[in-house]
Amino acid sequence: MNLTIERSVLLKALGHVQSVVERRNTIPILSNVRLDASDDEKLHLTATDMDLAIVENTGCEIAQEGSTTVPAHTLLDIVRKLPEGAQIEIASGGDENRLEVKCGRSRLNLATLPSEDFPAMSEGDLPNEFILEAGTLKGIIDRTRFAMSNEETRYYLNGLYIHRAQSDEVAVLRTVATDGHRLARVEMPLPDGADEMPGVIVPRKTVGEIRKLIDEFLGDVRIALSETKIRFEFGEVVLTSKL
Repeated sequence: MNLTIERSVLLKALGHVQSVVERRNTIPILSNVRLDASDDEKLHLTATDMDLAIVENTGCEIAQEGSTTVPAHTLLDIVRKLPEGAQIEIASGGDENRLEVKCGRSRLNLATLPSEDFPAMSEGDLPNEFILEAGTLKGIIDRTRFAMSNEETRYYLNGLYIHRAQSDEVAVLRTVATDGHRLARVEMPLPDGADEMPGVIVPRKTVGEIRKLIDEFLGDVRIALSETKIRFEFGEVVLTSKL
C-alpha cells in the first residue's frame, strides 16, 4: 500500500473513527484502525469495538492499493503533531509488519497487524429504512440523552428507546430516555419507511458517537434497522451498531 493524503483530511477522519476504539483491549487488533486504499482514490478507515463499527471514506492519491491495520490512537497522535497543510505519505509492504509514515523530514514506523484478522460486523437484513434531516436528529438526541441511565445493572435504560406510536390518532416516531427517576420524551411525525419498524433501544455509546459525527453535518441521515442492528449513513460515513 502506498498513498499520499493531506494532513487535515486524515486528521478529521481519524478523529471520527478513533473514538470508537477503547483505550484498553484484551484483543489487540481492536485497538487498531483498518486502512484500505482502493481504486476509487479513497482511503477507507474502519474502527470497531465489536458492538459498534464506523467506516469513513476520505480522498487521497493512491500509488499502490492495499490494506493494513495500525494502532488508532498512536496514528492520531502522530498526525496531530505534524505541521498544518503537510502532505503525508503512508506506505506498507516492504516489511509486512510495519507501516511507514513520511512527512517532510519525519520518518516513523508503526507496528501493524494483518487486515484479514480485523473483525467485520455483519449487518444482516435491515428491512426498515427511513431518512431524518441531520438537524432533526440532533434535536431528538439533545432533548433526550441527558435522561439516559448510567447504571450497569439496569442496562436496558442505558440508551434511547425509539419506536412507532400513536398520538391523538396520528402516527409518530417517539424517542424516550429514562434513568428511573426522570423521563424525557420527544415525538415527531412518522417518517416514510418507518411504518413497520420495531421498537429498539439504541445504546448510550452509539448515541454519543452519532451525535458527535453529525455535529457539523448538514443534510439527510439515512437510517436502516432491524430488531438487532441499526445503521446510520450520511456523507462519507457509515456507522453500524448492535441494539
